[in-house]
Amino acid sequence: MNIILLGKNGQVGWELQRALQPLGNVISLDRHINTNGLCGDITNFTAIEQLYAAIKPDVVINAAAYTAVDKAESNYEEADLINHLAVMHLANTSKHYNSLLINYSSDYVFDGTLDAPWSETDSRMPINSYGKTKYDGEIALEQSGARFINFRTSWVYGTYGNNFIKTMLKLAQSKEELNIIADQIGAPTGAALIADITAQALRYYLIHEYPDSLHGHYNLAAKGECSWFDYAEFIFATVQKEIGTKLLIKQLNPIPTSEYPTPAKRPLNSRLNTKKLQTQFQLHLPHWQQGVAQVLGELLL
Repeated sequence: MNIILLGKNGQVGWELQRALQPLGNVISLDRHINTNGLCGDITNFTAIEQLYAAIKPDVVINAAAYTAVDKAESNYEEADLINHLAVMHLANTSKHYNSLLINYSSDYVFDGTLDAPWSETDSRMPINSYGKTKYDGEIALEQSGARFINFRTSWVYGTYGNNFIKTMLKLAQSKEELNIIADQIGAPTGAALIADITAQALRYYLIHEYPDSLHGHYNLAAKGECSWFDYAEFIFATVQKEIGTKLLIKQLNPIPTSEYPTPAKRPLNSRLNTKKLQTQFQLHLPHWQQGVAQVLGELLL
């Protein structure tokens, strides 16, 4: 089985390179041309069409994305090209070759006003440009007629790439006091978990008697919930008590979103209901603290 992985050097793509290996022949690509003359730049439609023609993939996994939420407000055209138009092209090309397309989206397709975790059937109403590009990408998947599985994730972190954990560790070594937002709620979700769930779901799909019943959108997030303030508290407590690394930070102050203005408006509720994912693919999702503690150990030990 031929599996194309696009965006191999992102947080999730990096982990997918590891997780997918037992499933088939994995061709991992980024935006550059590899030694075999293959290019995984999803914005280069001609190169992508040549890639499909050369490999004739059974599965294509798109881990490439524009993820700079604030920059998307002033750089909408590029964000839309990567998160929407390129996804549309991948979906249409996948349909032509009858390839399964696995894509990743975000809780930012929702407006964050619901009092409960978001389910797959809730109305999508993005409140910033990044969310709009992800929403349009989802619509493109639905309208393409392609076989697709789209995982919505939230608050992604990992040992590779930039994320909240690394930002907090850096600040805690140079500042004694930090103000952290306490009214945005979600579940920190590790890139390793996303990659492992992807591989497990793909294997289940491949052996399922009725795989067409598994197509569609799935919420993918770790178990539990917290605010950014809770998240930061857990990071610093784990680092100092469990790992034994000393930090300069002495005080954390919880603040509302209104006191930390950003170019892009953030949803207050990023919680995702993952029942559909766990039921359809017979999977278990661990608590967010477990993955965060593991990554802290990998970064500091």
